[in-house]
Amino acid sequence: MTVNELARATGTSIDAVRHYTKLGLLSPKRDPANGYRHYTATDQVRVTFIKSAKSLGFKIVEIKQILADSDSGRSPCPEVRMLLDERILENQRRLKELGFLQQRMETARAAWQSMPDGCGVDGQICPLIEALGDMDFAEHATPCNSANL
Repeated sequence: MTVNELARATGTSIDAVRHYTKLGLLSPKRDPANGYRHYTATDQVRVTFIKSAKSLGFKIVEIKQILADSDSGRSPCPEVRMLLDERILENQRRLKELGFLQQRMETARAAWQSMPDGCGVDGQICPLIEALGDMDFAEHATPCNSANL
C-alpha cells in the first residue's frame, strides 16, 4: 500500500507515516519503476501499535526500542511495564506540583482582588506578582498616574 493508503487505513496523517519511516520505525520497499514506497500489513500493525503506545504516553525513542526488542525476538513487555511504572510516578509527581501551582494561583487571584492596579515604582515591574514574595498583597500596588510613567 502507498503512504496515502497506510495513513487512511490507520487513521493517521501522511506526515506521521513519513516521520515514522524517516525514524526507521517503518521499512517500506521502494518500487524501482517509480520510486514510491510500498508499505505492508506489518507496517499497518506497527503504525497502529505506535499510536497505541503514544496514547499511553510512551516517547518515540521508547517505542523505537520496544519495536527493536520485538524485532529481535525479545519480549519488550518487562521493559514496557517498567517504563509505564516510571511514567505513572512521574505523572503523580507532576500532578502534585500542578496542584500546588493551582493553589498558589488561586491564592494570588483572591489576594489581587483587593489590590488596585499599579505601575511599578522604585524598580518594581508588576506589584501584583512582586507582592507574592512578601505575601502582604494589600500594600504593594502604587496607583498608575502620569507621574509614575
